[in-house]
Amino acid sequence: MKVPPLYAHQKESIKILARSPRIFDTSDPGSGKTRVQIEDFAKQNKKVLILAPKSLLESAWGNDIKKFAPQLKISIAYASNREEAFKAVANVYITNHDAAKWLAAQKEAFWKGFEILIIDESSAFKHHTSKRSKGVAKIAKFFPVRRLLSGTPNSNGVCDIWHQMLLVDDGKRLGKSFFAFRSAVCTPQQVGPQANMVKWEDKPNAETIVSALIRDVTIRHRFEDCVDIPANHQYSVPFQLNKKHAMLYKQMEAASILQVKNKTVTAINAAVLYQKLLQVSSGAVYDDAAGYTLLDEDRYELIMDLAEQRKHSVVFFSWTHQRDQLIKQAESRGLTYALIDGTVTSAKRRAEIVEHFQAGFYRVLFAHPQSAGHGLTLTRATATIWSSPTYNLEHYLQGLKRIHRIGQKAKTETIMVLAPGTIEEKVYQALCDKDAKMTTLLSFLKEAA
Repeated sequence: MKVPPLYAHQKESIKILARSPRIFDTSDPGSGKTRVQIEDFAKQNKKVLILAPKSLLESAWGNDIKKFAPQLKISIAYASNREEAFKAVANVYITNHDAAKWLAAQKEAFWKGFEILIIDESSAFKHHTSKRSKGVAKIAKFFPVRRLLSGTPNSNGVCDIWHQMLLVDDGKRLGKSFFAFRSAVCTPQQVGPQANMVKWEDKPNAETIVSALIRDVTIRHRFEDCVDIPANHQYSVPFQLNKKHAMLYKQMEAASILQVKNKTVTAINAAVLYQKLLQVSSGAVYDDAAGYTLLDEDRYELIMDLAEQRKHSVVFFSWTHQRDQLIKQAESRGLTYALIDGTVTSAKRRAEIVEHFQAGFYRVLFAHPQSAGHGLTLTRATATIWSSPTYNLEHYLQGLKRIHRIGQKAKTETIMVLAPGTIEEKVYQALCDKDAKMTTLLSFLKEAA
C-alpha cells in the first residue's frame, strides 16, 4: 500500500523534534501528531515507550507503526499481558495510561535501554495528585527524550498545563510547585461560607503569559491552517419536547433551582444537578441503581432520521438509554451499525469495528465519546451527530475530529440535537464559546433562581 506523503506542517514538526529532546505537541486533533512521532523515532535506534488511551493502543499506534514504519517491532501491553509484553524483544512498547502505576513499581534495571517516552493524550495526567500522574512522574526521570501530545491540553483552564509541562521539563519553565503556579495565574473566588469553598479563575491573559513561557518547547498547528480538506459545517437541530415531557423537565428544573436557593451548590452536587437535567431533557429519569425510566422516544427517531439521510454517520451518546434507543431505532429501520463504548473491551474488536466502518460495512457507528473520542480515524463518515450536548469540552472537541481530519475527502457536518428551552441550550452555547466549566453552567440555575 502506498504511504501518503507528509504534509508541510508535519515536516516542520519533525525538524523541531530533531532539535529538542523535550517537546509538548499541542496541535489540533486530527492534524497527524501520531505520524510525526513515528517518523521521528523510526530514524533512531532507540527504545521507545508509548503511553496512550487503551482504545488507541492498537487502532492508532499499532496500526500506524505497521503502516509507516513496518521495520520496527512493537509490543502492546494490556493489563492481562503486561509482564509478558515488556519481556518481549521490541523497538517500541505501547501500553495504556493506567499502566503508569505498574511501571512506577518496577526496579531501575527494568528501564535499561529505554530512551524515548511518548505520552499521547497527555491531558489524562493533568491532575498531579492522581495515582497515575504520580506514577508517570516517577518514571519520567528514566527518559532523556520526552514527547507529550494533546490537542486539548487545557480544556478546563490554564492550570491543566502545569503537570503536563512538569513531565516535559521537570519544572524548568512553570516551576515545581503546583500551588505556586496556581497562585500566579489564577485568582481565588469564594463560592460558599466555608474557607475551602473556593474556585480558581484564570487571570486575564494567563494563557498568553504561560504560552510565552513554554513556547520554545511547544509545537502548535491549527488544523484549519495546515490541512487542506473540505470544510466542516457545525449547526444544531432543535428537538421540541412534547407537553408531558416538557412538564416533567420543568418539575426537575424547579427542584434543582430549589436546591440552589436553599444551600450552597458545590462543584460535586452541581454536576449531579446538571446530569439530572440533561438526562431528563434527553428522555429518561435514572434511579440510584443506574436503571432508568424512559420518558420519550421521539428524539431518537429524529436522530436516526438524520442518520438515515446520510451515507455514513458517527452518532455520539452519553447515557445507556440513548444507546439503547439508538440501537432499537437502527434495527427497526434495517440500518447496519456498530457500537463502541465501555462494553466493547477487546482492543482487537475495536480495531475490527473501525476497519469495517472505514470499509463501508456499517451505515452508522454509535459511540460514547470517552471510548471513541480520541485518536480514531472515522473518515468514511461525513456526519457527526451528537444525541444531546455534553458539558465535557475535551470530549466535544476531540469528537469533532474523528471525521474531520487528515484523509477526509468530502464535506462534513457536525450536528447537535438539542431541546430549546432546556439546559441543553446553555451547555451547547458554553461549548461553542469553548468555556465548559461547571461554574459557568451553574450561573444558569442561579439566574433562574
